[in-house]
Amino acid sequence: MKLEQKVVLITGAGGGIGVAAVRRFVAEGAKVMLADMDTGVTQALADELGADRCAAMAVDVTQEQQVKAMVDACVATFGRIDVFVANAGVEGDIGDIASTDVSNLDRVFAVNVRGVWLGLHYVIPLMRDQGGGSIIITSSGAGVKGSPNTACYNASKHAAIGLMRCAALECGAHNIRVNTVNPGAVETRMITSIEEGFAEAGAPDFRAMVEAVTPLGRYGQPDEIAKMMVFLGSDDSSYCTGSVYMVDGGNAA
Repeated sequence: MKLEQKVVLITGAGGGIGVAAVRRFVAEGAKVMLADMDTGVTQALADELGADRCAAMAVDVTQEQQVKAMVDACVATFGRIDVFVANAGVEGDIGDIASTDVSNLDRVFAVNVRGVWLGLHYVIPLMRDQGGGSIIITSSGAGVKGSPNTACYNASKHAAIGLMRCAALECGAHNIRVNTVNPGAVETRMITSIEEGFAEAGAPDFRAMVEAVTPLGRYGQPDEIAKMMVFLGSDDSSYCTGSVYMVDGGNAA
């Protein structure tokens, strides 16, 4: 198993990609701390996979003291953090820049940018003292290009890549690798919400639009993203840092 005796901390662990990642990491031998705003899904998943392998806790990644408590709890429970997956994210409202309220920008950036920064702020010193680790930030296909009606989300995911690149440069000397995974459209609650938002805004059919410009011609599955996360969390990616890993069916090609 690729991650035997490794400890993984995942935010947004109750979402579609988060759940798939938890299952994959546990299958590869890791112990996992599941962090999410809502512990309904994560606690049930932790109970299913076993208390010796998983623990769940409620965390709002926009709140500094909760993020610090999350890191402390993971160390108290499992002894260390070898892999940090900053996966918590929100899509925000659908609409063009001119008609979108600034509160949408604030909400999206609070989770997708501030939340990532806070995680890095508290995890990096720990990994530095441990002698290394791997940090995986969930960005998006939206993080490498523009698209109409999702400016707040796209900008936040561009920012996530910027944080990753800065962290990779700062952390390389400490044997800490930092990368982003950039999913395309994946069959999750978030993508359903985006589809509905486009429909309500009178925009083109989102699924049809995406599939038409995706070489593989389909949405991805959460487990396809989780496999990339496992690769980046394992020693198989020991020379990989500062990079953007597209898992998008070729959409950004």
